[in-house]
Amino acid sequence: MLVYYLTIGLQVFCMYHAYKNRSNYYWYLIIFLLPLIGCLIYLFTQVINKRDISTITEEITTIINPTKKIKDLKKELEFSNTFQNKVNLANAYHESKDYLNAILYYEKALEGNFKDDPYTTNKLLHCYFKTANFDKVIAYANKIDINKEFKDSLYFYGLALEKTGRLDEAEIQLKKVDKRYSNYPERLELSKFLIRRNKKEEAKEILSDITSEITAMNSKNRKKYNSILSEVQKLLNQQ
Repeated sequence: MLVYYLTIGLQVFCMYHAYKNRSNYYWYLIIFLLPLIGCLIYLFTQVINKRDISTITEEITTIINPTKKIKDLKKELEFSNTFQNKVNLANAYHESKDYLNAILYYEKALEGNFKDDPYTTNKLLHCYFKTANFDKVIAYANKIDINKEFKDSLYFYGLALEKTGRLDEAEIQLKKVDKRYSNYPERLELSKFLIRRNKKEEAKEILSDITSEITAMNSKNRKKYNSILSEVQKLLNQQ
């Protein structure tokens, strides 16, 4: 019985890993049709050379029992009420998409001597965006050096500014994500923002750039952005 559950857990992990890393489709067949042997082949050829074994074990455990990691981190926090333990627990809630509890522990972590910690503040900003508290997103964005250290948050900051009616400021921030050969989801949203502002020619230029960049990729890389390309072409056809 133990072997059965272990095999199921390995299959789930390998399928998840293959999906996350966009592995070739034949790996799904190997993992599914040869449960234990297929998983072992996949682990030794695709995973172990790339990851630390302890990390693999932790990921498998998290998939089989997703609440275990949070329970363990709660115990660690009860034993030692430190800044890092609060952040670790908040991170676990964030990973499980429990943003309200993540906010709770990020806020607790920012009390006292660590109230200005920029990395925790940035994570808190992301959680507030996920819960649609856009005023908080803006407030926390103004506490960090968002243009230098946390460029990944410019997108959330820009959209939060739009949601609160600060359209000109939003456009300034969102245009900062318009970098060639990168940021495709963010640039797609920038195009939609420009369309909402009736700046269709600017939007078309960005959409055309995205199209040419993705279509010029090799088949493996292009596959990663098929959904983006499909939506971009749909928007171009509507203009």
